[in-house]
Amino acid sequence: MRLVVRVIEARGLPATDAVGPRDPYARAQLGKQRAKTKVLRKTLSPAWDEEFAFRVGDLRDQLLVSVLHEDRYFSDDVLGQVKVPLTAVLDADNRTLGTQWYQLQPKSKKAKLKDCGEICLTISLSQNLSEETAALAHWASDDLASNSDKSAELVKGSSLPNIPIEVSTAVSESDEIEVIKEDKSNGGPSFVNKLYQIFKPKDTEAPAPSLSNLDSSPDVLEETPSTSSQSPEKQDQEASASMTFDELLKAFGSRHEGKEMPENLSGGVLLDQVYAVAPSDLNTHLFSPSSDFLQLLAEIQGTTGLEIQQWRLENDGEILNRVVSYTKAPTKLVKAVKATEDMTYLKADGEMFAVLASASTPEVPFGNNFRVEVLTCIMPGPELPDDEKSSRLVVSWRLNFLQSTMMKSMIENGARQGLKDNYAQFSELLARTFRPVDAKDTTDSNEVLSSVQPEQESDWKLAFRIFGNFTLLSSVFAFVYVSAHIILANPSIIQGLEFPGLDLPDSAGEVVVCGVLVLQGQRVLNMIGRFIQAKRQRGDHGVKAQGDGWLLTVALIEGTNLAATKSSGFSDPYVVFTCNGKTKTSSIKFHTLEPQWNEIFEFDAMEDPPSVMEIDVYDFDGPFDEVASLGHAEVNFLKYNISELADIWIPLKGKLAQACQSKLHLRIFLNNTRGTQIVKDYLDKMEKEVGKKIAVRSPHANLAFQKIFSLPPEEFLINDFTCHLKRKMLTQGRLFLSPRIFGFYTNLFGHKTKFFFLWEDIEEILVVPATLASMGSPSLVIILRKGKGIDAKHGAKQLDSEGRLKFHFQSFVSFNVAHKTIMALWKARSLTPEQKVQLVEEESETEDFQNEEGGSFLGIEDAKMSGVFSSTKPFDVSTAMSIFEGGPLERRVMEKVGRVDYSVTEWESVRADVYQRQVHYKFDKRSAQHEGEAMSTQQKSPLPNKNGWLVEEVMTFEGIPIGECFNLHIRYQLESNTSKQKTCTVQVSIGIVWLKSCKNRKKITQDVTSSASSHLKKIFSQLEKESISAK
Repeated sequence: MRLVVRVIEARGLPATDAVGPRDPYARAQLGKQRAKTKVLRKTLSPAWDEEFAFRVGDLRDQLLVSVLHEDRYFSDDVLGQVKVPLTAVLDADNRTLGTQWYQLQPKSKKAKLKDCGEICLTISLSQNLSEETAALAHWASDDLASNSDKSAELVKGSSLPNIPIEVSTAVSESDEIEVIKEDKSNGGPSFVNKLYQIFKPKDTEAPAPSLSNLDSSPDVLEETPSTSSQSPEKQDQEASASMTFDELLKAFGSRHEGKEMPENLSGGVLLDQVYAVAPSDLNTHLFSPSSDFLQLLAEIQGTTGLEIQQWRLENDGEILNRVVSYTKAPTKLVKAVKATEDMTYLKADGEMFAVLASASTPEVPFGNNFRVEVLTCIMPGPELPDDEKSSRLVVSWRLNFLQSTMMKSMIENGARQGLKDNYAQFSELLARTFRPVDAKDTTDSNEVLSSVQPEQESDWKLAFRIFGNFTLLSSVFAFVYVSAHIILANPSIIQGLEFPGLDLPDSAGEVVVCGVLVLQGQRVLNMIGRFIQAKRQRGDHGVKAQGDGWLLTVALIEGTNLAATKSSGFSDPYVVFTCNGKTKTSSIKFHTLEPQWNEIFEFDAMEDPPSVMEIDVYDFDGPFDEVASLGHAEVNFLKYNISELADIWIPLKGKLAQACQSKLHLRIFLNNTRGTQIVKDYLDKMEKEVGKKIAVRSPHANLAFQKIFSLPPEEFLINDFTCHLKRKMLTQGRLFLSPRIFGFYTNLFGHKTKFFFLWEDIEEILVVPATLASMGSPSLVIILRKGKGIDAKHGAKQLDSEGRLKFHFQSFVSFNVAHKTIMALWKARSLTPEQKVQLVEEESETEDFQNEEGGSFLGIEDAKMSGVFSSTKPFDVSTAMSIFEGGPLERRVMEKVGRVDYSVTEWESVRADVYQRQVHYKFDKRSAQHEGEAMSTQQKSPLPNKNGWLVEEVMTFEGIPIGECFNLHIRYQLESNTSKQKTCTVQVSIGIVWLKSCKNRKKITQDVTSSASSHLKKIFSQLEKESISAK
């Protein structure tokens, strides 16, 4: 069935003040199908007279017709829209609404303009288009996934040629019965049944039976050919429907007894957690049809249209599967997309369960090229006190690419991040029902690593692997042949330059033979040297760690797809691990590209938690030759959680490794043997370096800090400071310092900026003396090592001549404390002892420290604004904006209200129609209760109606009691008064964002609000006096 829409004309469209006449076009949308008319230039009464045809899939849909103004530079403006439900067309006479004028409605209910004009449409439903209509109508195109609605319309809005599509005009008897069944299941007539009654062909012998006739005449079902003989699939479906979930699992398990548990998928582990629940109960909670877990998870994730089919046994009990379909919630990059998951049990024996889910999302970009596979394994967990049962839940994933694509890396990164976020919510929801068990209470890494046992290779086997080749055989043959020749040959006479004891070659052929024999002998000597070296180099496997602190254990399981560097097509790989200056080396695996190590390496205890472990894979080529690199990788402990590192495949980097897609299979464990005491010891050490007390942050503050930067749970916050990040323009935010990272975060006017880099990445820290541009405060310039901090590149001011990133920070509330803390942490992490001594000698010993209270500020969030001032002033908006222009009038007004040493920067463009500047001044002690300083960031943008300006300000204080505990947010709205010329309306709102914990917040808020309100009234009163005197 088709919906035919004729867009005839529009009238009374709203005009604009600045742009002039409109460039309107109409857009019609039904479901995911869109079509649009041509654009008519400079008119408010466009006449399009274009017709479109839509395929009707669901009679519950609505036809949306919008009129838009084409903007060549920004997004198109919606002038008005109208919605017409398909049911209204279906119920109309002859299924047509005829030609009517429809009142256009604003897109948003908050829009000030209510009169949007009218549009003339002809709307009708038709089963078959007439030849004339088919020739003239444009077919609407399907709505495809796109990051930009406007860019998508360049494709969707084009008029496609009329492509004939075969549409069945008769309803078969089997389809008729399906319609009846659906109506019966729904308990009443549906849209499909109503549609059948309307379009039922005249040559049908009997009318569609009603529900009452169907109940009284069961023989109707028997008359249909489609049900005369049941297919095996239908028999399986009926058999499955009559069985409970537990019976299905038992039937499936009986056909797969003795089947091993599948290994984790190669993409990595998303969740590895032990829960205090029996495995069978956990499996029932996650996968039983009676469980509401998936529905609750869908509500949390914003998923809609969740449809869960029943589990079905297929192929005589060999397969147990079901299908789950849903629509994923839209994100900033991808719109809402439909997904389908095929879930299949791989194992179910009552104690161990494994379910593989293969998800397809054809609507996302390149969605037809891959499938996301997720393996959920449920196994018995360790024993708990009081004989309580536990289960270990492991979720791993991988991407199965059906077609090769250049976007493989981008797709993998996007899928990995999306799955991490989804399973973080998954684990939080599951923890509400079943108690997660701390791994320290049940088992340790020794139990997991107990299965890792290296293969013992005898000396004879190793010798055969090295010497069992053509080189040795040919060398032995040459040696025997030459020895036999010496025995059989007669002594040659002395001739030429020979003398007794020196026998030189007598021909060119003898020279060549001698050269070949020498080269062959050299190769044999190299092989012997390799054998001796390999026999000695058994690696560091089995060497136990010493000490107490941070213990790092690495299990090297295997490698895959390593590059071949030898002429034989193989390599002799070994691996070197480096962490905190310590190295561990594996044994050499000869003549293989798929090495199996199964070796365990333990690093001695470290005082500081490790940040990065470097991995290098080399090809062994003897003790005398330079080693060839097969690839390298880096494990950043701050970007992985413990469960991910417990079983992970690490892709190798490098030309050879990336060409072969080489990977290493590792199991990494990082344990702290001193518990919370290690945090206190670390803070005590930093206190000695800084010279001030550092308070231990609360668990809530640490958790929020970890959440901002997505850090593992062992990372803890040491201190944080308010400052400005200098790039093209200043950005006010907060520095966060922890044992391993230097981070910056801000949420200014709804725009978030965050990044962090490791202390080891810093090469140099410079102090720039105070200048007027830095608001009278010294600045810190942090220079990273070349090639480091790539993820934080968006926060850097520039690259220096050597290609190093440079970060500028200024306007610290307490510069000395911040500088001392930063230098102490940097020295502790990245400098050698010699560098530390040199740095201490260069530093001044007479620095003045200021105490800064340890707070719990973890970002600037939106303030709760309240109006404090509203007035109509006898001057226009341009005069009101003069106090934000940096001219003589602004300085004069500010000085008269008590703001001295007033300095501002130029307005700089942040984005389209948005500008930003910095302001610094001191409070006059004669007019203020306290003498102090204020620094603020101001941002201005025109109002949506272009009738005024919106100015927002974030203000910080220094030298004022408890001024470091809060920020003051001010919003100015200056709008021209249309009812009276040369007047404007001024509205000011104030909000407070608390940065640190503080007593008597309510009273302080009242005092600050009252003081700021009075101060703002003085500013605009003084501006009014200045404007009157100027006239």
